[in-house]
Parts: sequence; structure tokens; C-alpha cells
Amino acid sequence: MDKLILKLIRKFKTNDPFTIAEGLGIHIRIADLGEGTRGLYFKKLRRRFIVIHEKLPDDWRRFVCAHELGHDRLHPGFNRFWLDEQSYFNVGKYERQASKFAVRLLTAGDSPARSETLEELLMRNGVPKEMQKFYF
Repeated sequence: MDKLILKLIRKFKTNDPFTIAEGLGIHIRIADLGEGTRGLYFKKLRRRFIVIHEKLPDDWRRFVCAHELGHDRLHPGFNRFWLDEQSYFNVGKYERQASKFAVRLLTAGDSPARSETLEELLMRNGVPKEMQKFYF
């Protein structure tokens, strides 16, 4: 996963998930997804989309974009809804992997400064504190 992230950062000269997604040809949409859904990733007619819930604050929008980008890079060909209804795969595993990808992308090349807490590092990099468990 780390090699994949470094390759993306080198190619696009940024760790900004919006810039990387755009560079990969992924269309980003902001829409009302209802309560309980922060974002989703899907393919339709060979076009890839990331949809982010419009009521999220900026740090969560950035994290959700990175998370959904993780699905694109780590789980090609999988559709979340297909997994839920048509298989016995552990969907939680894919969500954890995408969240870990997002945290690593957003904190790439950075580490806690002397006497800085992990929460402060994540806040400085725009990662919601609830995602701290995915740093390791």
C-alpha cells in the first residue's frame, strides 16, 4: 500500500486526493447522500465516480475522497453494493483498507514532530481524529 501511495504522490506531485482523482480520470460529485452515508465509489459505463456527501465539513470531504480513492486503487472491479448483496466477502475488511489508505495518503511524508501527539499530527494533515486508529 505504501509503495502505491508513494507512486501516486510522485506522479501527481501532491498527496491531495482531489488532484490525484482528477489526474486518474475519476469524476468527483458532491451530493446529498442522506444520513449515514459519507461517500461512495462506483463505475458506470467504464467511467469512475466518487460521490461525497454535501453536508460534510472540508476535512471529512478530503478524507472521504481519499478513502474512495483507496477503493479505486485497492479494490478494482468491486462495487460495494454488489459485495453487500451478492457475496460472502467481509465488507468491513475493504472499508478498513480504504480508511488506512486514506490516512496514509493524507499523512504521507510526515511524522509527529517532537512532543507532538498523534492527534495533533492528524489534525495538522486534515485527518478527522476519529480515523486515528487507522494510522498504524
